Amino acid sequence: MDKKRLQACLEGCQRCAAACNFCATSCLHEADPKAMARCIALDLDCAEACEFAASVIARRSEHVDEVCRTCALLCDACGQECGRHDHDHCQRCAAACRECAESCRAMIAA
Repeated sequence: MDKKRLQACLEGCQRCAAACNFCATSCLHEADPKAMARCIALDLDCAEACEFAASVIARRSEHVDEVCRTCALLCDACGQECGRHDHDHCQRCAAACRECAESCRAMIAA
């Protein structure tokens, strides 16, 4: 495994998890949090997937490709949902999700 790509993916996963957790919490404080239910749910799923992927990458698990492939899929879903909302925290989360999915796929392709 390419050490640079591993490190980039690890850091991308960590940034994405933080952005997703922040977004979920921020959505709960919006005027109508019920309208943000899907966003919150995907934020939490994505954050957990990214945290797990970061752990697997750090351990250089033999299952890193499978975990990162799943992480990328969840990042895609979360990024798409967050991108639908105008809130700054949603837009920042969407960007972090896109970057994480990209770094996961780049690492798998290596």
